[in-house]
Amino acid sequence: MDLWNKALKSAMAIPVVKVDREAFLRKELAVYCNSSQLNIAVTDSPLKVLNRTQLSKIANGCIKYHLTLVCGVSALAGLPGGWGLAASIPADIAQFYAHVFALIQKLLYLYGWPDLQNEQGQLDDETAQVLTLFTGVMMGSQAATETVQHLSMEFAKQVAIRLPKKTLTKYAVYNVAKQVAKWIGIKLTKDGFAKSVSKIIPLIGAPISAGVTYWTFNPMAKRLKKHLDEQLNLMIQ
Repeated sequence: MDLWNKALKSAMAIPVVKVDREAFLRKELAVYCNSSQLNIAVTDSPLKVLNRTQLSKIANGCIKYHLTLVCGVSALAGLPGGWGLAASIPADIAQFYAHVFALIQKLLYLYGWPDLQNEQGQLDDETAQVLTLFTGVMMGSQAATETVQHLSMEFAKQVAIRLPKKTLTKYAVYNVAKQVAKWIGIKLTKDGFAKSVSKIIPLIGAPISAGVTYWTFNPMAKRLKKHLDEQLNLMIQ
């Protein structure tokens, strides 16, 4: 769990992580919606104004955008310091999870989730718990998947612009997030060798690193979108 918490803290300190829900939705939906529909999407849910084809197109665009950026960062593996990161978390690893977290927020907002930032526009402890759970979903954690299913169904019953903390308490999100964090930490330790191999091979290290990143990030992103699509199917039945 300590390893994941260090990665989480390091990644959340990178500016790309913060996604302004309203600005994001207005920008991405502008092609498909008029001003009245945009207001509905922001104050209620994009699901009220987008059809499934439009929703999928925007979501896939977000995945492609962050996949391109994160592979570029990985290929440049020797980024300069100055990130203020935990010493044990390399800059490219922190950047990887920063893009994971940014993508999580964007997809959640598209699929009707409330704002994960608090009233001060900060990513707080509750945000970190939700990001941990959805990272678990992206990595195949059953405990995380079951918990976010309950949360999604609960949020579908209410109109909330910001993350309802009472709902998080109701489903013991903090306790589940701790279990998932421990699970992720173990998985990261086991999988860490794959990334480290590319660093010791001169000249071809960057393309190998980018390739490993692609085959890590892309399946994670697709798994998250698949989960959200399945959850949406359940809600509209």
